[in-house]
Amino acid sequence: MRILVTGGAGFIGANFVQHLLATHPADEVATFDLLTYAGNLANLEPVMRDPRHRFIRADVADPAAVAAALDGVDAVVHMAAESHVDRSIADASGFLRTNVVGTQVLLDAARAAKVRRFLQVSTDEVYGSLGPTGAFTEESALRPSSPYAASKAAADLLVHAAHHTHGIDALISRCSNNYGPYQFPEKLIPLFVTNALADEPLPLYGDGCQVRDWIHVADHCRALDLVLRRGRAGDVYNIGGGNERRNVDVAHLILEALGKPASLLRSVDDRLGHDRRYAIDAAKIRDELGWEPREPFATGLAATLAWYRDNRPWWEAVKSGAYRDYYERMYGARLRAAGAEGRS
Repeated sequence: MRILVTGGAGFIGANFVQHLLATHPADEVATFDLLTYAGNLANLEPVMRDPRHRFIRADVADPAAVAAALDGVDAVVHMAAESHVDRSIADASGFLRTNVVGTQVLLDAARAAKVRRFLQVSTDEVYGSLGPTGAFTEESALRPSSPYAASKAAADLLVHAAHHTHGIDALISRCSNNYGPYQFPEKLIPLFVTNALADEPLPLYGDGCQVRDWIHVADHCRALDLVLRRGRAGDVYNIGGGNERRNVDVAHLILEALGKPASLLRSVDDRLGHDRRYAIDAAKIRDELGWEPREPFATGLAATLAWYRDNRPWWEAVKSGAYRDYYERMYGARLRAAGAEGRS
């Protein structure tokens, strides 16, 4: 199968591209990525010399570039997205362009090119926030809480409409929080790990009791592979690790594992509209496609910590320059306020 992976130089995308090439010797994979702040060619270093892989630097919202990239493609796995909630709160415009307009551009081009299958990789955040019990199913209402989640929900609806109106063989996956190698360090686990390794404060939003369902990226990639090849057209598949953890507990696990003091943990002002809890009911993908997560959270987290410890040049390069400016805007004032409060 000839597969185009948009956003393939990002965290999940790069892991998925590597998974496809390692698992399916007959597949050919094209990675389509604009290489914005979170896209990194270093993430694809293990496959850049593979003759079955090619890289295309282009914008998913550029119709001409997308049309050219789809020539001869059998399937599209659409991961290209602006994905950080805090950035969407500060300025949603880029999220609308990439996540909404980009998805429609890709759908139009896929229909014109007669692409056989289109997989939209979405997020559990489109469902909004859960109370203390229950879990999201594929039938849960879409109630996005942030501009990011709203843009992904809009993209999902465009994919559904393309299937219903034009008959595109399209389907949607929605996954819980991922962790693992190559994750950009604005997300909770890599942010806390890299800050702890550098003996810098870990900025914990609010009381830290927000609950997330964690899944190792390798388990997510296996699930996406199954959905791509065996999922039913027009359907949604929820993917979750069954590992609910409070953010504060994850932070303490990281500090303990790295031998760092709990004093590095700093409570900062909470994010606007912060969802309290996510949890995924993955019964459908388990029952229909036979998928189960394999990586327990304890061993997956240990392997992730080891990867960041062993790949310090990767994350130090990622956290330099423009990212430092962003980090200061998002956390600098909060950390200074938390420090002043602690001294009072």
